[in-house]
Amino acid sequence: MAITSPTPSTASAPAPASPETLISRLSQWRLWVYAALAVLLGALVVQAAHKLMTEMSYEQIVEVVRGTPATALLLSVLATAASYFALTFYDRTALAYAGAQLPQRVVAKTAFIAYALSNTIGLGVLTGGAVRMRLYGAAGLEAGLISRAIVFNAFGFGIGIVVVGAAALVWGAGTVQTVFGTPPGVLRGVAVVVLLAAGAFIGFCQRGGVQPVWRGVSLRLPSAPLAAQQLLISALDVVAAAAALWFLLPSGAIAFPAFVGFFALAIALGVISHVPGGLGVFEAVMLLALGQHVPAEQIAGALVLFRVIYFLLPLALAVAMLAGAEWQRGAATPVVKAAASLSPLLLSAFTWVVGVVLLVSGVTPATDDATELLTLYMPLPVVEAAHFLGSIAGLALLFVARGMFLRLDASWWAGLGLALVSLVLCLPKGIAVSEAVLLLVLAGALALSRKQFNRRAALFSQAFTWGWLGAVVAVVAAVTALLFFVYRDVDYVDQVWWQFEFDGYAPRSLRALVAVALLTLMIALGQLLRRPQGVLVKPDNGALDQAARIVRAQPSAGAGLVMMGDKSLMVSDSQRAFIMFGRRGRSWVALYDPVGPASEWTELVWRFVEQARESGGRAAFYQVRPEGLPVYLDAGLRVHKLGECALVDLPGFSLQGKARSNLRHGVARAQREGLSFEVLAPAQVAEVFDQLQTISDAWLAEHHTAEKSFSLGAFKRDYVLRQPVAVVRQGERLVAFATLLCTDVKLEASVDLMRQLPDAPRSAMDFLFAQTILHFQAQGYQRFNLGMVPLSGMAQHPLAPNWHRLGRLLFNHGENFYNFQGLRAFKEKFDPVWEPRYLASPGGFAPFFILTDVAALIAGGLRRVITK
Repeated sequence: MAITSPTPSTASAPAPASPETLISRLSQWRLWVYAALAVLLGALVVQAAHKLMTEMSYEQIVEVVRGTPATALLLSVLATAASYFALTFYDRTALAYAGAQLPQRVVAKTAFIAYALSNTIGLGVLTGGAVRMRLYGAAGLEAGLISRAIVFNAFGFGIGIVVVGAAALVWGAGTVQTVFGTPPGVLRGVAVVVLLAAGAFIGFCQRGGVQPVWRGVSLRLPSAPLAAQQLLISALDVVAAAAALWFLLPSGAIAFPAFVGFFALAIALGVISHVPGGLGVFEAVMLLALGQHVPAEQIAGALVLFRVIYFLLPLALAVAMLAGAEWQRGAATPVVKAAASLSPLLLSAFTWVVGVVLLVSGVTPATDDATELLTLYMPLPVVEAAHFLGSIAGLALLFVARGMFLRLDASWWAGLGLALVSLVLCLPKGIAVSEAVLLLVLAGALALSRKQFNRRAALFSQAFTWGWLGAVVAVVAAVTALLFFVYRDVDYVDQVWWQFEFDGYAPRSLRALVAVALLTLMIALGQLLRRPQGVLVKPDNGALDQAARIVRAQPSAGAGLVMMGDKSLMVSDSQRAFIMFGRRGRSWVALYDPVGPASEWTELVWRFVEQARESGGRAAFYQVRPEGLPVYLDAGLRVHKLGECALVDLPGFSLQGKARSNLRHGVARAQREGLSFEVLAPAQVAEVFDQLQTISDAWLAEHHTAEKSFSLGAFKRDYVLRQPVAVVRQGERLVAFATLLCTDVKLEASVDLMRQLPDAPRSAMDFLFAQTILHFQAQGYQRFNLGMVPLSGMAQHPLAPNWHRLGRLLFNHGENFYNFQGLRAFKEKFDPVWEPRYLASPGGFAPFFILTDVAALIAGGLRRVITK
């Protein structure tokens, strides 16, 4: 359900605000809305916490959890399975809307992993979206179609949960009225209106296609059967998820229809809060809503079990699935290999959860039976040490989890070591069987996923983001509140710190928590005082010589643009690869893929993204090839098609045949006009440099333009003298030239600067191109790169993403800005193979800002973008 651009009004109106102004205003309002929502939800959580503290005790909650019947647990697990089974059909419907088809096994596996991750840590578009990009992309879907499916999923879930909540309100208005104080008739009336609106929407969908909605805004509608199917799937999902919690409550405590209404409201507020998994917000709503119908300790116990069954169990299963994919990746399909590569993302989330579990365990007492066994068979110092070190290990895992997300090899070693140590500590700490199971799953998954953590960097080599530090602080604060809740009946005296007894869990927990809080403070201060990144400098002659050696040993001809010296370099630790990039404003833009062996790309891309973020910037890669996309997706970037690059297959190239008749006739005409072709080695270029300078100056003057940079070469002496130059002569006079980009690998060759005199024969440029291609063909090169045509090859499907539709519009009607179609027509004469080129960048509005900065980098400033 993508929204298209508004249709311009023909009536006179005030000058519209600039896009930057509109975005700034929207951002300001969004911040105010988020602030108000945070205050509201915070008040709900505080009220629920107060209710929790005053109406129940920790012992009561534990008793409820232990007393839950096995039948209720089994029914909850089955309802959870039904909910996740319904969730897999969300993706099936979304793909159908996007106009894509994939095997059900691929869709089901992808959807389960995506929802297991996003349900637990939230940010579904970013977390589950990354999983879909990786797996559906490996299955052959274009990034634009996957993005459309992700957006459709988000809209479908939002509409579905509102409709399900309204349906539940029709039956349960009487129960809901006791909470909100609104007459049942009014509640049922509102619910009926919502249901009628849903029915009207399905009827509206029968029109299909793009329909105007309001003031020029159009909506691309799904078909009526597809919309109805999506609502049905939403109903099954929400009802099954609600049942998973309802089965854990005392039998007959509340009617199921009314409970579904409360559940839908709690889920919606949890999603809106952006808190990972809605943790705290969901519980607060349920406690307040059900408090008049179910004892508070029964609700709390059911919520604890629901978190384990509906969130933790699927996440552990997803981790196990990816470990299995890693096990069979040697002879696996691309989808299985892509699933294995997602291990760091899933293991990062699972490690975070295990860390939280260890911290919670550190402030809660063991069972009486476990305490009795420890008294009989375990020395007290061992028990004290195990409890203390277990909490420290839990905190360490919270920081290690970020290193896993960044694929650091140090995080793998640290995570595996901490998991094994914590596993040993489970016995003396309190015979914690459930913790041992989680730690075994974590250790086993890590052992099978070793190859995915291929970045050789120290654990603290990258700065922790303030968001991550804030999440750690929030966890420590929540654990502190839990400690005071659990031991609220323990009188505090100074001597409590020095009580060492088998049943002295309160002082033991206090000591562990103080250590955790101090370590958290030390790490946060260390990050605050972290030395900022140095100022970026352009490479000197020594660095350019080193870059030239790397360029000659790899296949990409365009990498020769590094010799312009106008871009900064980030070199790999092995000195075998580099990234060349420019910076303008907040945009850090790398030109092309990393230059050098593909085995070096991952580390360089991650380093570049992290350095940009640490400096408050946004990282992007401009004109990257399809084979490199998984690297950028893994680094959290999104891809947007820029256009297509024309590649001439040199072994099969010939001037013969009907398809090349125009080119052949142009070459023959050039020869009749007395044109000749020669390739000058770099050592020979100095002899004719002054003549080349004359041609370049005349060409610039004729076109009323200035030298470019970044993704284009400029006529600078040091740059031109470093490469071969193809020249065209008319008699003895030079009339045209092209600087050549090539490497020792002889896979790809290209041209950079192409200039001619104003009075050169019209056939000179065709002649120059054709003869240059034939020259490299004779040298044994495999392809000739004619360069990219911007916005070429955008999808024309009715469901094409808005990015592609905007690109087609500019390509077809943007002649006043750029000769898109003329450039493609010129390159078509060489019968090339067209290969897509992409921008890898953050999502949202970032691509538009980045492309603006790229244009300024190329032109030498925004003013020169307009004035040439």
